[in-house]
This record gives sequence, structure tokens and C-alpha cells, in this order.
Amino acid sequence: MRSVIDVLRLWRTARRLPAGDRLFSRAFASRAPYFGSVRPRFTVIEPHHAELVIRDRRRVHNHLGTVHAIALCNGLEAAMGALAEASIPKGRRWIPKAMEVSYTAKAAGDVTCIAETEPEAWTADDPDVPVRVRGELADGTVVIEGVIRLWVTDRR
Repeated sequence: MRSVIDVLRLWRTARRLPAGDRLFSRAFASRAPYFGSVRPRFTVIEPHHAELVIRDRRRVHNHLGTVHAIALCNGLEAAMGALAEASIPKGRRWIPKAMEVSYTAKAAGDVTCIAETEPEAWTADDPDVPVRVRGELADGTVVIEGVIRLWVTDRR
């Protein structure tokens, strides 16, 4: 049985260390190997809000030279995962069940992936928890947006 890791506590501890955000980001990405392909760099993790940056580099480009749609989705899912771990009440667990996204502009540059929820979503009787996600360029242009739906239940 896997132990439960307090992501929010680890993030707060890491932030106090030199390059702690980068160390945390690498450790987080190692938990789900496909996150490593986009090398997320977390910048914010708090209950109901998380942000990370995907750097614009050749490794994540498509044939147009912009950040690939699947790389953007990986970034959004990583942000959502950190948010979920920082937000979920003790004794509950989550799993993603759906992702709906729209690509709204070319991702030419570093992309900040943002995930947000409402506090009451985690304690409602409905196990469906929507997480709003979007990716923005430095000038605020939204290049991808959507919802990742989680299934949240009590631990058994």
C-alpha cells in the first residue's frame, strides 16, 4: 500500500530552500513519469489553486514550432494533481475521470498552467469535482482552457 504524501507540506518546506521549487518539481514529476516530458516548474501550490510553467523548448514542440497540445494537457494535469493533493479533505481520495479542453491560440512561448476549484466542491455529496484549467502565455493570452473532472470518494 502506498503511503499518503502531504504535497502541500512538502511544497511549503521546499520553497524555503535554495532552488526548492525546482527540486520539488522534479520530485513531483518523478511520481508520474509522463510529467517529466514537460519538466513542469511549479510556482504556486495552495488549496484550490496551483500553477506551473512549461518552458518553450524544442522537446515539447509540434511540427509548427509551438508547444504541442498534448504537452499542454500534461501540464494542466500536473497542475490539477498538485491542486487535488493540496485541497482534498483527509480520508478522501481522487482519480481523474474526464478532461475537456479547447485550444484557443498558438502556444508560442513559455506556458503557465493554472488549475482552480471551489472549496465547497470537495465536501459536496456529489463525487464529481470539476477542476477549471487553463494555460496562459506571459502576456495573458489563453492558449488552452477546459475542465478536468475528478471522481472523489471516501478512502476505504
